Amino acid sequence: MRATDAYHKWVEWSEEDGVYLGKCPDLITGIHGADPVRLYAELCQTVAEVIEHFDREGRSLPPPRVRPMQEVAP
Repeated sequence: MRATDAYHKWVEWSEEDGVYLGKCPDLITGIHGADPVRLYAELCQTVAEVIEHFDREGRSLPPPRVRPMQEVAP
């Protein structure tokens, strides 16, 4: 598994901002754009670059905490 796979990433529409928001709250606050498919690709690239930066600096990555659907009750 790649390090980027451990972190939950998603794109959602923001009515308030009028753009799509790409989120990965365990690593970055987010990015935005007009095309959701392109934005997801950019989000994945940004997350990979953040992980590479941590590696170059010799820093530990924060643990992945965001887990959608983890606490859904039956």
